[in-house]
Amino acid sequence: MRAVDLSNSPAGAGLSDATVRHMVMAAAAMAAKALTDTEQPPEGRLRTLMDAHGRILATRRPGTPLTFGVFRELLSGELSRLLPETVPAEEMEGLRLITPDGAFEEDFFDLEIEQRVVLRALAKTTLDGRPTSTQILEAEMDQDRVFSALRKRMDQDAYVHGRSSLIRTPAGSDKELRRLNLPSSVAEFYRPVAFDSVWDRWWFACPVCRWPMRVAVHARRGGARTGSVRCFHQPHADWGASFTFKLPELGRPPALVPLSPPVRPAGEQAVLFPDLAGKVPPPVPVEGHKALTRGVWRWTTVPGLVEIALHDALAARGLGPVLWPELDAYDLHVEVGRGREAAAFRIDIKDYTSAILLAKKVQADGGDKGGAEWLVVPDYRASSLQLLGSVSREFGMKAATAGGIGALICRKAGVAWQ
Repeated sequence: MRAVDLSNSPAGAGLSDATVRHMVMAAAAMAAKALTDTEQPPEGRLRTLMDAHGRILATRRPGTPLTFGVFRELLSGELSRLLPETVPAEEMEGLRLITPDGAFEEDFFDLEIEQRVVLRALAKTTLDGRPTSTQILEAEMDQDRVFSALRKRMDQDAYVHGRSSLIRTPAGSDKELRRLNLPSSVAEFYRPVAFDSVWDRWWFACPVCRWPMRVAVHARRGGARTGSVRCFHQPHADWGASFTFKLPELGRPPALVPLSPPVRPAGEQAVLFPDLAGKVPPPVPVEGHKALTRGVWRWTTVPGLVEIALHDALAARGLGPVLWPELDAYDLHVEVGRGREAAAFRIDIKDYTSAILLAKKVQADGGDKGGAEWLVVPDYRASSLQLLGSVSREFGMKAATAGGIGALICRKAGVAWQ
C-alpha cells in the first residue's frame, strides 16, 4: 500500500486541499444541522443555510458557481460532491451528514477535530513554520489544555490518577466529582449536562463510557412519535448503547428498551469486548450532575477506555503493564520475557474515525515523538490496519488492534490471552 500523499495542491484562493476539505465539512455540517433542526425558527434556519452557502462558495474558483438550490440538495447526499472538482475527497469519501431517517450524523464531530489535528501537525512542517490556516490552527482544543494541566505538577502518580479519573468518571454528581480531587484547572471541564442529552429533567449514562447519551424524538407514519437514546460514539451504540422508548406521561422519565444486542466477536477480539447484557441505564436527574465537555470526552475518555481495558487485561495476567509512562510519552509500556527472550512493547493507542487522517497525522509527526513502536487501534477499527501498517513502517513502527497486541504480548510471555 502506498503512503498517503501529503502534497498540498492549491485550491480556491491558494488554500491547501486539506484546508478546503475542512472548510467545506465545517460549513456543510453547520447547514445540515440547521436543515435537520425542526425546532429552530424557519428564518433562523435559512440564515444559517445562506451563511454556510457563502462559506462553501469561498472555497471555489471564480467561474465555478454553486446555486443555493443545488447546495441545499447536495446536503442530503455525499459530502464530497460539495468539494471543488480539483480537490480529492480522501477522508470525505462516502461521508453523509444527514442519515436516511433525516437526522444529523454525530460522527461529524470526530472527523472535524481529526481534520484540525492534522492541519495543525502539517503547519509545523510548512516552510518558516507558517500555518496553513491561522483561524483553524490557533484554535486550542480542550484536551490539550487538560493534558497540560495534568502534567503541571510533574508527578507521575498524580497524572495517572487524574487521567484515569477523566476516563472512568466522565460524568457524575457534584459529590462524586469532588471526591476525584482533581486540580481546579481540570475540574472546570465538567459542565452541566448538554441539552441534547436531556429529556425533561433527566439524562442517561452510556453503559460503555458513562457519558450522557443523545436523546432524540422521531416522527413516524401516521403522526406517532417515538424516542431514542444512543451513545454519541457510534462504536458504543453498535455494542448495545442504543435504546428506544415510548414517550412518557408529562413529568415522568422514559423507560428505555434496548435494541437487539450485537453478536459477540470470537477470537482475540472477544477479550476486550464489553458485555452489556441487562445493562439498561436508569434516568439520572440533571440537577446536581455534570459531564466532561465533548472534546475531553471524545479525545480522553473514549480512547482511554481502550488504554485502560488493555492495561487491566494484561495486569490480570500478571504482566505488570505501565500506563502513560514519563507523563504520557506514550500510552502503555509492557516488558515480558528474560535474557535473550526479553521484549519491550511501547504502545500508543489512537481512535480516529478516519484512517486516512490518522495516517496523515503519523506522517506529519514523523512517527511517534514519544518513542512508541506500536500504533494500536481499537478492535472496531480493524479495517484501518492495512493503511496504518503501511504508513507506520515508514517510521519503524508496527500497527495492530488492541486485541491483536494483547494476544501477541501474551504469546511472548507464555500466558493465555483468551
